[in-house]
Amino acid sequence: MTVSEHVSYREVIRSDTAKRRGITNIPNQEQLHRIRILCERVFEPLRNYLAVPIFISSCFRSAALNIVIGGASGSQHMANRGAAIDLDAHIFGGTTNREIGDYIRKHLEFDQLIYEGIDGDDYAWIHVSYDEGRNRNQVLVMEFKEGKATYRPYE
Repeated sequence: MTVSEHVSYREVIRSDTAKRRGITNIPNQEQLHRIRILCERVFEPLRNYLAVPIFISSCFRSAALNIVIGGASGSQHMANRGAAIDLDAHIFGGTTNREIGDYIRKHLEFDQLIYEGIDGDDYAWIHVSYDEGRNRNQVLVMEFKEGKATYRPYE
């Protein structure tokens, strides 16, 4: 089953933590609808522009999974208000996380875009969410300082 042209349902629900801990990680129909919108409005235009595969490191998280991994209580990965996806260009190559983030920032509508973690001269991954009708177009950079994630506006 596919969620969009280049995103499989399996990619959306994949979680090693959920598998190891026996946590159910299945979105309901409303959550799946929000995930489809995210994929159609953000992932597919990005994928079509870059013309290379993009690894999805995280998409849907059930409430139970979100608690176990220490996610924010209002995380859009739970697809209760919009939906979120984490992308990592380093897995397949052909582009960079900076290029992914820059394309989304300059060309697409989104709720929140976070350039996450520094990895040499690139970012470790890109987090992007979409909240139909309520997109803030907020851009942040997340850095680890003394082992803790800190966020600042993108400049």
